[in-house]
Amino acid sequence: MAKQLHEHICEEHLFSSLFETYSKDLHDFLYYKFGSHLNPKDKVQEAFIKLWENCATISPEKAKSFLFTTANNLMLNEYAHQKVVLRHQQSQPKSITNESPEFVLEEKEYQHKLETAIANLTEAQRVAFLMNRVEGKRFKEIAKLLEISTKAVEKRIYGALKKLREDIEDI
Repeated sequence: MAKQLHEHICEEHLFSSLFETYSKDLHDFLYYKFGSHLNPKDKVQEAFIKLWENCATISPEKAKSFLFTTANNLMLNEYAHQKVVLRHQQSQPKSITNESPEFVLEEKEYQHKLETAIANLTEAQRVAFLMNRVEGKRFKEIAKLLEISTKAVEKRIYGALKKLREDIEDI
């Protein structure tokens, strides 16, 4: 027990020897498990930084386990972050560079006409139309939610479509 009191990881010579002993093995472990695209060298460095920050609480016998667990968790976090970034990039609308300014302007005008036309619908028509076309609900579901008959839902949606066709010309 006296040895543990005098020798802990915060001593520079012990920390240096841990780095020399485990850094290559840790890098190889991360490289073979995750590949090079997640920067295993950086994660090895971060794991040793975390070890240094917690040097007073970690015994030398548990340092290897701490390093490998921490580095593995850092890589898993980086992998999860990369998945989020990729998902976000895929969800972004892809802008087509060869769109003419006239097309973009027409698209904006059409969008404005559509929003105005939807706003001009009666409340009952707008609710039924949006539930059907935007939320993808079936007539029976809408009827149940609004507590009206299926025929009433049909009438509202068809009336909304007719009014939208009248309000939006040149479709």
